Amino acid sequence: MLFHGRNPNELVETLRAKFSFLRDDPEMHSMAYTSRYAVGEVPKYTFPDTSTPANAAYQLVHDQLELDGKPYMNCASFVNTWMEEQANRLIMESINKNLADQDEYPACQVVQGRCVSYLADLWKVPKGHKAVGTAVVGSSEGILLGGLALKWRWREKRRREGKDTSKPNIILGANAQVALEKFARYFDVEARLIPVSGATQFTIDPQEALNHVDENTIGIYVILGSTYTGHFEPVLQISEMLDDLQNRTGLDIPIHVDGASGAMVAPFVFPQLKWSFEVDRVVSINTSGHKFGLCYPGLGWVMWRDESYLPKDLIFELHYLGGVEETYTLNFSRPSCFVVAQYYNFIRLGREGYRRIHANTLANARFLSRGLESIGVFEIISDIHRPCGQTYYNLKRQRRTSLVESYEFPSGFSDKEYNQLLGKARKTSLSGLDENVALNPGLPVVTFKFNPEFEKAYPHATQEALSLLLRVKGWIVPNYELPPHCETTQILRVVVREGMSSDMIEEFIHGTVWALALLTDAKGPGAAILESQRPQEIAEAATAPGIQKVEERAPVDLSRSLRAQANWQKAFAWARQNYLKGRGSNRSVFQLAISPDDKTKAEGQPKSGRPRQRTYSLTC
Repeated sequence: MLFHGRNPNELVETLRAKFSFLRDDPEMHSMAYTSRYAVGEVPKYTFPDTSTPANAAYQLVHDQLELDGKPYMNCASFVNTWMEEQANRLIMESINKNLADQDEYPACQVVQGRCVSYLADLWKVPKGHKAVGTAVVGSSEGILLGGLALKWRWREKRRREGKDTSKPNIILGANAQVALEKFARYFDVEARLIPVSGATQFTIDPQEALNHVDENTIGIYVILGSTYTGHFEPVLQISEMLDDLQNRTGLDIPIHVDGASGAMVAPFVFPQLKWSFEVDRVVSINTSGHKFGLCYPGLGWVMWRDESYLPKDLIFELHYLGGVEETYTLNFSRPSCFVVAQYYNFIRLGREGYRRIHANTLANARFLSRGLESIGVFEIISDIHRPCGQTYYNLKRQRRTSLVESYEFPSGFSDKEYNQLLGKARKTSLSGLDENVALNPGLPVVTFKFNPEFEKAYPHATQEALSLLLRVKGWIVPNYELPPHCETTQILRVVVREGMSSDMIEEFIHGTVWALALLTDAKGPGAAILESQRPQEIAEAATAPGIQKVEERAPVDLSRSLRAQANWQKAFAWARQNYLKGRGSNRSVFQLAISPDDKTKAEGQPKSGRPRQRTYSLTC
């Protein structure tokens, strides 16, 4: 992120003009425990003149960081947030070793080389090829390096043929992550963005991509795991179409696979999928070790199927660190600890461990997809919970028939019940097949939006408000527009990582229904929530007098009658009337309380006016 420097004097004047309650010195840190440490003022925007005791400095920074969200509840990020204690120890033991100093830290270089060899095997480098790769800070750097190699090889070929080299272009879908567009802009390459649509699962259209190919095309970026929806782009199909194009025109167009997330998922749970170096046109692949490679932020990898695909002009030889070193990175100094952590994961988990972890995250993501779908309010855009070939777009054309329409999820969500329901859902054509083979491949990502019926019934309830209200519960769920040409549609996204258990998914579904009950109440707390702009205002609205926890409960099970009605509008009307709050010992049941201040009297309300709490169970 880019930040602008702050002039504290101008900042103070601006704030004082806007807020009368501003303290006298807002440009200085206000420490929570000043009297304990007896330190002077610490400026926020000008460099401190004096030192600060270590304990005071720690407390100041620690308290500031407490305002961050909880990483394990951050559903927006693909980045891994947890590693084993043994990995943490290795990280601290090697955090002060510079990975760039190859001569001084040879063991770290051996570790990096072994990781490259592991990935070459994982990504099926053909026999006889000499794969070459390197650790990078993240997939963004890997994408830039891969693109540079494509440009250099294209330029060398054009020069040998005596042709113009001034107008290179690269083809990518409009769903591409910003790093792909950065490459084009930073290195003077025309980016030919291919529009996406629901018909192509909001990913690149292979035929449209080929229509944009010409003699100046240096390559095609193909994304294995779209940031927007988690879908895989069809690497093999695009490669075969490029083969046909070459037979007809002579144009030889290579592929770089952006496998930031998918390159560390597909080999383990979708072994039948052809996308890596077994596809002849794939010349380079990048991935993020800090995503589904299960390391902490700060590590990526980029690899070429053979050293001939990495032009020698891009490789630098260094002689000033005590030996001769070859390097091809945009960064230089960086800690070796994350490469060490990746090596630990590779030998600790192996194929079996990665397969088990990613199969579990996919199962949980499908669990969440079906749970949200069964509420009846959402359309699920991602397709990982649907049989192969069945997509959101096709279902929508068939009037949104759903895989879960024929059954409902019971409370509890035990593994046995889940597996039984899964078998029931696919028994006609998928019986006996492995789930990851029978269902659509993709990242463990769930994307969803309000369905048209809900939007029509509650036009004042927005997805942005739902996102903000979930933030009150601690869940960070982004609401964003789909790529260009689909930007009128907004979706919510949940990335299911290793740390998101089925128990947490139950809690998330509970929180979502709680938020929906409030948002659909246009005359109560929901109105204040919709009018609020800041999280703290939403929190105040969500804890308004009309919503309170009732300790004494007189539960009445309405789940059977509500299921018989099969009408979510009535269900949420009842929830709004009773203001959703809290749950008892049965985690699969919502406890809905009536405030004594609520003028609406529910059926069965005691004459004393004491609130009676009821039980409402959703089939999700």
